Amino acid sequence: MAYWLFKTEPGCFSFDDLKNRPDMTEPWDGVRNFQARNFLRDTIQPGDIVLFYHSNIPEPAIVGLAEIARSGYPDTTALNPDGEHFDPKASVDKPIWYMVDVRYVEPLQKIVTLARIKQNPLLTDMPLVKRSRLSIQPVTEAEWRIILTMGGMTERVKER
Repeated sequence: MAYWLFKTEPGCFSFDDLKNRPDMTEPWDGVRNFQARNFLRDTIQPGDIVLFYHSNIPEPAIVGLAEIARSGYPDTTALNPDGEHFDPKASVDKPIWYMVDVRYVEPLQKIVTLARIKQNPLLTDMPLVKRSRLSIQPVTEAEWRIILTMGGMTERVKER
């Protein structure tokens, strides 16, 4: 099992939106960065845990937990010429972009703001702290445990 941080703007797709989807599951589509695409295509697997991060808001924060429900498969939004994620270079035979299915698990008891993360000396190596713009970032198990503890999820940390 691996740990990930997925960024999203809550005005586009929020943690509550995920909770309200059928089966609380949704394709994570529209990723248009090759490094993030490679994670989606090659590395992220069902059962991996996701820290759900709301970005581009006054107080960015990790708000909840999700899990990967389906491993990477071609992102069909790249094929829709009327869609915002259209890529004319993508085709059914050469998809270029990939997505995974993400399932809602639970909210953190206390959101963990970016400011709090930056203040924790044990989290200085996180890509998020290093100002990575990647929408999908790996998280170490130690970082995951620290963030869940900060989020009041001590019992969940003990489960692993």
